[in-house]
Amino acid sequence: MIGMKKAGIISFVVSWIFQIGCTQTPANRPKIENPAFDQKLQHLLRFSVPLIGVQELRNIQSEVYIFDTRKQEEYAVSHIAGAKYAGYEDFDEQVLQGVPGDAKIVLYCSVGYRSEKIGEQLQKRGYENVYNLYGSIFEWANQGYPVVDAQGKPVKKVHTYNKAWSKWMEAPGIQKIW
Repeated sequence: MIGMKKAGIISFVVSWIFQIGCTQTPANRPKIENPAFDQKLQHLLRFSVPLIGVQELRNIQSEVYIFDTRKQEEYAVSHIAGAKYAGYEDFDEQVLQGVPGDAKIVLYCSVGYRSEKIGEQLQKRGYENVYNLYGSIFEWANQGYPVVDAQGKPVKKVHTYNKAWSKWMEAPGIQKIW
């Protein structure tokens, strides 16, 4: 009986340590322009999905599969060119049809929380190269990269989820929609 109790305690401690290791902020995370936004992300995310920065994505944008994990109305306002709508609450694996299991997949949402959760699902489904865009569409626009509307035309507006989150959208000239 005592051996079983010790084994249970050891198992608990090991799983607790593993959880802490999975939630620590990576030291080599991509650069975020606003240090306060970076701090917010560090408290919000679990870092369970590898990160990619906006500059790195911009350099390989046409070579990867990009999926937007926001609501349909957010995606319609604006999204990263080439991104396919994947959704979050209504996520449907059919959007991955034709995407090889070893393909590089980049997910984003407003700030990275929803895309991290979808990334975890993809990892469980066997996708090997899934990345969460650090700072997501907010940081993309904050660093001056273009977004397009539902017709693929460049626009100067981003759906910021709600008024409270809109404070992290700091790009000059961007209209905030919520």
